[in-house]
Parts: sequence; C-alpha cells; structure tokens
Amino acid sequence: MISRNLKKLIVKNLYKGKAIIVIGPRQVGKTTMVKKLVSNSGEKYVWFNGDESHVRDLLSNKSIAELKVLIGNNKVVVIDEAQRIPNIGITAKLIVDNLTEKQLIITGSSSLDIASEINEPLTGRKFEYKMLPLSFSEMANETSFFEEKQLLEKRMIYGYYPDIVTSNGDERNLLGFLSDSYLYKDNFTLGNFKKPKLLENLLQALALQVGNEVVTNELSNFLGVDNATIERYINLLEKTFVIFQLPSLSRNMRNEIKKGRKIYFYDLGIRNSIINNFNSLNIRQDLGALWENYIIVERMKYRIDNEIYTNDFFWRTHAKQEIDFIEEYSGKLHTFEFKWNPKKKARFPKSFLTAYPNSETELINSGNYESFIWEGV
Repeated sequence: MISRNLKKLIVKNLYKGKAIIVIGPRQVGKTTMVKKLVSNSGEKYVWFNGDESHVRDLLSNKSIAELKVLIGNNKVVVIDEAQRIPNIGITAKLIVDNLTEKQLIITGSSSLDIASEINEPLTGRKFEYKMLPLSFSEMANETSFFEEKQLLEKRMIYGYYPDIVTSNGDERNLLGFLSDSYLYKDNFTLGNFKKPKLLENLLQALALQVGNEVVTNELSNFLGVDNATIERYINLLEKTFVIFQLPSLSRNMRNEIKKGRKIYFYDLGIRNSIINNFNSLNIRQDLGALWENYIIVERMKYRIDNEIYTNDFFWRTHAKQEIDFIEEYSGKLHTFEFKWNPKKKARFPKSFLTAYPNSETELINSGNYESFIWEGV
C-alpha cells in the first residue's frame, strides 16, 4: 500500500481528547489509511461502516449508556462514511465528551453532509483533515523522484486515484467505472442531484472551461436552466470533492473583475474521462489548462501535508490582464504564472505590481515545478 503523508499529521493528534475527521472523495484511500493506522496502533478498536443500513440504525439517536455498551473496552472508535448516519454529530459529541479515554475517528465523502451533521456539534472538539487522490510527493517518496517526473504526462492524463496509479494498461476503463459510480450513482443515491442529464452536461461544460473564468449566465443559457440551479449543482459538486472554485482577487483597482471565479477538478483523470479525451500531451489543445489544473491541485496537496494555510485567488481585469494563481499568507501576496514550456517567459502586469507592491512573483513551468509541490527538493 502506498504510504499517505496525511497519516503522520493524524498520528500526532491522537488521544488529545478530540475527534479526528478525515474528509475527501470516495475511492482515494481514506478507509485503507485509517485501517492501517488503527491496526498498527496496538490498541483494540471497533469499526462502524455508515454505508451499512444496520449500522445506521445502530448509531442513530443513542444514549451514552447505549454507546458504552456498543464500544465496550475498545480504545479506538472508527465511524466510516459517517455522513450516511442520521444525527451522527450528536452521537460523536457524546463519545468525545463522555468517553474521554477513547479516540474517535470519523471519515466522510461529502463535506456538505459532514458540515451539517458533525461540524456544529463538534465545534472545538475535532481535528479535521482533507484527503485527496495520491500526490506527486507521495509517489516520489514511494518510488523515486526521477521515476515520478518521468510519469508526469501519464499523471496529467489519467490522474492520481489509487486504483488508476496501481493499474497498468486499464486506466481508461477504470476511470470510466469510477466516473460513473462516483460522480453519478453515489451522488444520486445521496439525493443531491435530481437531473442526471443536466449533471452530465454541466460537468462536460466545466471540464472544457478549466483555466477560464466561469460565468453562470453563460452556463445557464448553454444548458437551458436557471442560474440558481447551476449554482446549486456547482456547490454540490464542490461539496462532494469533484471540483473546487478559485475566486478572483479584487481590492485595489477599479477595473479588476470583482466576482469572477475559475473552476478546477480535484483529479485530471476524472476530468479527462468526462470529456473522453486521453490524447497525449503533444497533440492536445488544452495542454495549458491541464498544466494549470495539475499544478494547482498538487500545490494544494503539498500545503495540506505541510499544514500551510493560505487564501487563494486568480486575478484578472476587464482589459484582460491576468495572473494565474495567488496565495496570500504571512501578510504577502505570492503570485504565480504557469507555463508548460520552460522557454516561455511570464509577464506580471505592471498595473498589478503597482497596486500590490509587496507581491512576490514566480514562474512555474515543466522544468522547475518540483520544489513547488514536493518537500523533498
């Protein structure tokens, strides 16, 4: 099994009187990682799977006396796919507040349900972590830095889901299955989406707009539905870890786009499967968009693993001046341009540098990206 960087962050916060919550897409290895963690801990543990109906009945609306009987003398309590269990937040709060010698670990595949069911009852009682598909960093640590560099094109085409990374030659079929089961069946089972064809068309439209500003009115006109429905579906896709949004930075200049946003996919294999494009990079029209999506997601994984917290933006003016990516931390704006070709130069608009004089600038390309996404450099 490929070692996950998140594990060391979780281990250091065990037995501190708080729940450990691990959220992220299905099939990224949350269950596998937690099973390895608890089985190697040397402590007795009990495992509840929220996907099973009898477990949902077992853990719903229970008193502390009933929970003590269910947990027994186990030191660790794991509730997997907890978002499926009604009122799980109250159950979790009872465990954390009353069974202080126990360690509660919760996993979930929908931040929408986790937020509504768990976050409020566990305010101040939890450590929360996001687990995404495998990263450049994890694969470089698993094999070697040079081997992972050689596989860059493959990763940009087929992505980093564990089943995809560990397969060889069957990536397209596996991605098709993963897309169908995860994007469609799971979300409809949860009751989040009512119109399957609309979801499919919206995902295709978003996949084709990676790297570009997404305008709700344009999507609404193209898909033939109202703006509110588009926004609701985009929000649900974000909460189920299919996509994420990057807002525009607007503070100092009159002609800055004030409410713009870009949308990216957490995994490029899923994105390419949606539009059924697995062509090699040298013949693709969307190479720039793929590179931008890839490097932003890998940077996000790097920051999660190293507990770096930032505010993220892109920047654009009505005159079409733009900057691909901005991180705000330590009182500064760190601005980045992404170019696939190492020979290309970046131009950071003078108007931006004048308006934000404390900004640091950097060009990230396919020849120098390693230190941006891997702690080993």
